[in-house]
Amino acid sequence: MGKTVACGLHCTKINNINVKFGKEVILKNVNIHVHCGELTVIIGKNGAGKSTLLKAILGEVEHTGTTTFTDMKENIARRIKIGYVPQAIHIEKHMPTTVYDLFASCICYVPVFLKKDKKIYQEIKEHLKLFGAEKLIDKSIGDLSGGELQRVLLAISTKPTPNLLILDEPVSGIDKNGTKDFYELVNNLKTKYDMSILLVSHDLDLVKKYADRVILLDKEVIKEGTPEEVFNSFEFHRYFG
Repeated sequence: MGKTVACGLHCTKINNINVKFGKEVILKNVNIHVHCGELTVIIGKNGAGKSTLLKAILGEVEHTGTTTFTDMKENIARRIKIGYVPQAIHIEKHMPTTVYDLFASCICYVPVFLKKDKKIYQEIKEHLKLFGAEKLIDKSIGDLSGGELQRVLLAISTKPTPNLLILDEPVSGIDKNGTKDFYELVNNLKTKYDMSILLVSHDLDLVKKYADRVILLDKEVIKEGTPEEVFNSFEFHRYFG
């Protein structure tokens, strides 16, 4: 297991997560410390429990164990704020809902079919700008490319700024250039906002390049550490060999 160190202003711990479907064990005693200002990437084969772990953290599947967030500044536990970008969302082509409509519905209580609020419109546009997506604000969701949609979803998931950002294979179906751009965005986020980011990925080359910590998962944590420590480990070569 990698060393647990004090980390900046906040700390997210995933404590002893267990998931069973009937008698089948899906996750067993998973413990992960997600450091602030770092990108932690979960790798493993299909069926290793990666997406199930994310769903357990989000409270979408029945599980035992806890996810705790501690404000190190005041040394007190707080309710965790989580941002989430799913692996895929199913959107009808030429869906009339615009990026503004979707974003506004997530951040305010005013029905989006009413007249646009200029202040909220500008606020959304400014936030989209951080992701190079401000020109998409009036575009229909159904007309977005895969890369454009992921930029928009990433923007939505980070307003307000979460304590933990969860990304479940967010570049699935995006071309090579779009994938590289997405990882660059994530890299900027963790640096600018000192954000804890937990990402599931199959792209081991990009994991090596961008991850700060890597978790090799197969129902339980097999190996944890820096990319170099994990990719050079006996456990990794036995698992993927």
